[in-house]
Amino acid sequence: MRVLLLQGSKNEAIENLDVERVYADIRDLNATRKALEGCQGVYHCAAKVSTIDGNGAHRREVFECNVLGTRHVLQAARDVDAGRVVVTGSFSAVGYDLDDPSAPSDETMQFYPMERTMPYERSKVLVEHECLRGVALGQDVVIATCCAVVGGADYIPSRLGRTMCDYANGKLRAFVDGGFAFVAARDIVEGHLLCMERGRTGEKYIFASEYKTISDILDLYAEVTGLPRPNRRIPTPLMYVFSEVASYYLSRFHPSFPQRFTPGAIRLLQKRRHANIDKAKHELGYQPTSIREAVHEAYAFHYARNSILNPKAKRPRAKNEGTDSAISVPSPELASPGD
Repeated sequence: MRVLLLQGSKNEAIENLDVERVYADIRDLNATRKALEGCQGVYHCAAKVSTIDGNGAHRREVFECNVLGTRHVLQAARDVDAGRVVVTGSFSAVGYDLDDPSAPSDETMQFYPMERTMPYERSKVLVEHECLRGVALGQDVVIATCCAVVGGADYIPSRLGRTMCDYANGKLRAFVDGGFAFVAARDIVEGHLLCMERGRTGEKYIFASEYKTISDILDLYAEVTGLPRPNRRIPTPLMYVFSEVASYYLSRFHPSFPQRFTPGAIRLLQKRRHANIDKAKHELGYQPTSIREAVHEAYAFHYARNSILNPKAKRPRAKNEGTDSAISVPSPELASPGD
């Protein structure tokens, strides 16, 4: 098993794994080609994930990492005969019913470009175009479409991971409601494996676990932390105006500052999009698990890394406590220090 890493990035996730490590930037075709030599089967999961419009430099980085990076991975895989490539797609690049955005979306629905969209969304549509271009050239490519991921091993951490830690540490005092299709980390991993084993060339498959509102997620955070959830709900129009001003300012003058509720994220949440996963179930045998379990796994992970500093937050539950799946809870004193 070989893992392609970007030099200088946070690579904690594979520190204790028995894998071969190679370093390259997928924006460099020659380096990518060299990294794939001798491989049979490629999972292309690298991407610049973002919910901001950003400045010109940010938008270019999104395009080059996601679109050109995908083109290079596919080209390199063809050049070295690496076999099937499973590419991680995004549910934000899947279309929806214009008259009822909350109606379940399936793989046949075309992305709607006639409204304001985020650079990331547009880039993932172009990623799919690159995949189909590869298929037209005779390449074996399958797209594993990912929804909002929840779960452990969240080393960066993700936006949801940061929000969970903020909640547990008493920093989340208000919220704006909405909803989205979420996928447990274990489920999207299983989805990629199923695509490699059983997927049809040139097809994409949507993987989701459950639809949840933000209010639902906060209820789960209250369950895992033992802390009361915030009751202050900010009206969406008010939050949207504030986020527009804040995102414009931060993107131009403090581009490295993390942005949580961005205009793009709020627009997605207000569509309350559901995912139709029938294709993955029927063709691949996909069986989704529980978002509740994924939230417990995420909390155990962040707690073990000392990212939960609030003494009032309860310890994660022990293995098999209230669940059929085992969640390992290491002692915080033995865990790696938090970020």
